[in-house]
Amino acid sequence: MALDKESGYRKNFLLIVTFIVLISILFILSLFLAFNFSKKYIENEFVSEKVNVLEQTIKPYNDFFQIKMPQVSYYSGYLDSASASRFADTTTLKYPFVSKITFYDSEVKNMPVKDGVNSKSFGFGPKNIYQFGKNVSADSIKIYSEENRKSFDVNSDFNPMALQLLSYIGRLDTAKVPGQEELFTNFSVVASNKITYLNIPSFEELKVYKEMLHKKLPQSPVYKLGMFVFQLDPSKIKIINTKPSLFQSIQVQALTYDPINISDENMTTEIALPNAFSNFKLYFISSKDHIKKEIFIYFLPIAMVLLLVYGVLLLIAFLIFRNLNINSKMFKLQYDFVNNLTHEFKTPVSVIKIAGNNIKSATSLSERELGLYGKILDEEADKLNGLMNKLLAFTQIENKAIKLNEEEVNIRDFIESTIESHTLKHPDFNMTYEVAGFKTFITDPVLMGSLFDNLAENAYKYSKPDKKILHISAKLIKGVLVFRFTDKGIGIQSSELNNIFKKFFRIQNEYNQMGSVGLGLAFCKELVNFMQGEITVKSRVGTGTEFKIVLPYNK
Repeated sequence: MALDKESGYRKNFLLIVTFIVLISILFILSLFLAFNFSKKYIENEFVSEKVNVLEQTIKPYNDFFQIKMPQVSYYSGYLDSASASRFADTTTLKYPFVSKITFYDSEVKNMPVKDGVNSKSFGFGPKNIYQFGKNVSADSIKIYSEENRKSFDVNSDFNPMALQLLSYIGRLDTAKVPGQEELFTNFSVVASNKITYLNIPSFEELKVYKEMLHKKLPQSPVYKLGMFVFQLDPSKIKIINTKPSLFQSIQVQALTYDPINISDENMTTEIALPNAFSNFKLYFISSKDHIKKEIFIYFLPIAMVLLLVYGVLLLIAFLIFRNLNINSKMFKLQYDFVNNLTHEFKTPVSVIKIAGNNIKSATSLSERELGLYGKILDEEADKLNGLMNKLLAFTQIENKAIKLNEEEVNIRDFIESTIESHTLKHPDFNMTYEVAGFKTFITDPVLMGSLFDNLAENAYKYSKPDKKILHISAKLIKGVLVFRFTDKGIGIQSSELNNIFKKFFRIQNEYNQMGSVGLGLAFCKELVNFMQGEITVKSRVGTGTEFKIVLPYNK
């Protein structure tokens, strides 16, 4: 039966080992998948995050194009060189990528102009041309005037914009007010690194322009109309790296840029710049080691969560294993307990039965025989009674079903009584004692006697024939009673000291071969705890053992 049970426990332990192996494999597989997921995520983010970088980088350009440039129209066409200079200064200061601004102080006339564009009775040409910028010297700001017309170039930015104006006026529907988007589209030209912007006239002026295109008006009106040409420098764009943990380097390069030496140690990606910078791109470079570091930073929290789950599963496996191990040990202890208890009961029962049969079968018994059989029956009955009382008392104490019957006890008389009973039982048992600091104390003499008897019996049982010695010390120290039971027995191994007070635990040695229930020291510990005390043990193999009991002093 025991072997079958142990085999069952071994099978359970094998299941635990299998469980640990499986969760370990699952943990390793999960780490592998998590790392691959992190790698894919970071690599995809390396490609997709460039859009955010582009949006943040060109945000100043969009602000310039959509807000700053249209501010020209606030002047309603009446810009002079001073106004244009102030506008240019604020623009180049706020937007460093605007390298130079050319301002055409122009007029729309109902007659042909010398420089510019003429169509029938419509003429559009510059009066003065100015250039502004950080690298423009003071003496070269004004580059054209009606008095000095040599620097005017027919193929310059002015004529294409003037032709676009003529084309728009020619197809203008004067019955419908044009929208802002339509006006902005027709009064601006976006080229590579350059934006030309013509001040947008009012709708009423546009209708007059259309009339001037077809006929000579009586009043021969003249309208001022300014035009700006913004030269842009892509190298001055401020790059906003929204993800420095991903992108080590971001450069503005020509769209056709393709590095000759492409290292396998780097990752690259690119995205084209919009609008006037369409011939350029943002070029992203990061070393693979840098990307790996970011992958591990992303992977680490996932790995920690997986490790935590794995740790919890291991803890569960350990607790199950420990529970199975405890159950296995408890089964063995209980099995030994039943066997030993059966042996303890069987021996006196057998002796009583033999004595009873002898008495029953004898025709006559002498007084000597009657006394002998009576003594045998009395001794064996005492053994059974003592064993039953110990089991009953242990259960009652453990369940706190009894109360202390407190009486005043004379310590010397109490110890001498214990010594006398044990030396009568074991004449070869050498017992001594000492008392210091007190004479009497309040306790339950029955429970105290059980405690002393168990420790004395153990001292005798686990000592060699020539060393059956026990010294009992009782002292009052710092307000508590300290009892020491010191023997010269075989001693207890240090690995066993933590187990000797457990129920059903028996040390495997030659002195336990005849059977032991394994309740003696557990009973002592329960007794001491019940009396609100503490019991400890010190022992050396081959030298002896000392049990120390500390109890509260009640007088």
